[in-house]
Amino acid sequence: MSSTGTDTSGRKASFAEFYPFYLSEHSNRTCRRLHFVGSTLALVCVGMLIATGKPQYLLYGLLCGYGCAWIGHFGFEKNKPASFKQPLYSFMGDWVMYKDIWTGKISF
Repeated sequence: MSSTGTDTSGRKASFAEFYPFYLSEHSNRTCRRLHFVGSTLALVCVGMLIATGKPQYLLYGLLCGYGCAWIGHFGFEKNKPASFKQPLYSFMGDWVMYKDIWTGKISF
């Protein structure tokens, strides 16, 4: 582990260290918007899962969330999603960024 909290593979030691990196990987407005839309659709799918009890809505939610995000990364941001290296922190980052967009800390 280096003094920056990053190990030799570039993985961040804490979420607090990871989140600024995560935001730098989402500098393209279209990518952020696609993340926001995908996260919103994923929440709708979770609501449908709860309302109907149909488990396929969990799959739909994952497809909406990750599908939109990956289109944003590969098509607009031109980078590889952070979820490939740090899936838990990336998942957490998605929801913190989602909240930050809703609260106006990050522009939509």
